[in-house]
Amino acid sequence: MADFGGELTGFRTEARDWIAANFPPALKGASPPEGRELSPDQDAWRRAMGEKGWGVPTWPAQYGGGGLSRQQARIVAEELAAAEAYNPIGGMGVIMFGPTLLEYGTEAQKQRHIPSIVKGEIRWCQGFSEPGAGSDLASLQTKAEDKGDHFLINGQKIWTSGAHTADWCFCLVRTDTSKKHEGISFVLIDMHQPGVEARPIRLINDTTPFCETFFTDAVAKKEDLVGPLNGGWTIGKRLLQHERQGISGAGGGINSGAYALPGPVLPELARRYVGLDAEGRLADTDLRRRIADHMMECQAFALTGQRAAAEARSNSGPSAASSVLKNVGSKVRMARGELSLEVLGHQGLGWGGEQFSADEQAVIKYVLRSKAGAIAGGSWEVQLNIISKRILGLPETTQKG
Repeated sequence: MADFGGELTGFRTEARDWIAANFPPALKGASPPEGRELSPDQDAWRRAMGEKGWGVPTWPAQYGGGGLSRQQARIVAEELAAAEAYNPIGGMGVIMFGPTLLEYGTEAQKQRHIPSIVKGEIRWCQGFSEPGAGSDLASLQTKAEDKGDHFLINGQKIWTSGAHTADWCFCLVRTDTSKKHEGISFVLIDMHQPGVEARPIRLINDTTPFCETFFTDAVAKKEDLVGPLNGGWTIGKRLLQHERQGISGAGGGINSGAYALPGPVLPELARRYVGLDAEGRLADTDLRRRIADHMMECQAFALTGQRAAAEARSNSGPSAASSVLKNVGSKVRMARGELSLEVLGHQGLGWGGEQFSADEQAVIKYVLRSKAGAIAGGSWEVQLNIISKRILGLPETTQKG
């Protein structure tokens, strides 16, 4: 990274010193906590990063963000990694809703919601998919009736990530039944009100990140309408680009994003379970070749993601390229899971019990979870349609007969 004036070198020293002074040593090497309950060290780290604004380093300083340049943000990420410190500010508010609100929200909405996202104080969930509106999202039926000073919300959402622990929901609702795409609005719903019920769904990997969410005469205030009435489809599409980029984890490589492999990375697993030959290489030459191929693909994916992220910042947001990254990211993660399972052999099939370590149990659950990556955030096929139309410019075809 070029630093002709020495300013970046000075900033790197500042970032390193600040992290050393504020990051609790007990959290070194730890992953971000999944629940809402935080230890004193975890909460102290969240507060420090939130006040500094470095959890969202390039967001505007006027709303509490770091106000840093792209190069400075990269330095912060590098110094966090060097200190084995995680970023405690995340979730859907950071990945999806915040960037969208910064683009489409009113000044009052930004002042109201962005600072709490920056500080990690409020959790957000996404109310898009419905039982009858998944890939064909524009068929959604959750209805918002205009009651003068508020909307009355009735309907059901599905696969609502984190709805059972969320404070607010950014939601697509139908405000005009006579139109399809043009009859949808983007509203914000307080999840702590009567008429909102979230029922967790237990997945095959024994986690409950998703919910069925029911709205029965729930209320959304008029000031919680983002964008124009019946203009939610455009905002929703933009948000989905942020979602796909977040799911892919492209900017941070394969060990970031929604489907990162916990525990030791693949080469370390292979050294531990397969063994080395006399020259210090993996004893299984075929496996060694396939792991090398996979790691090169991971590196190429990470570099492509970094370039796409830089272009997105220059162009005020992600483009249809996020669909490419989302598909490639899900493919690479599934391959990593299958390779990890092969490396562990029968030790990779343990669901519980003292004979299986935490890392071994994490692999099988990761493999099962990774399969959802081809569906979540828009299925593999939906992304291919977007790529064909918006990137390749291919004409749409219709079947006859």
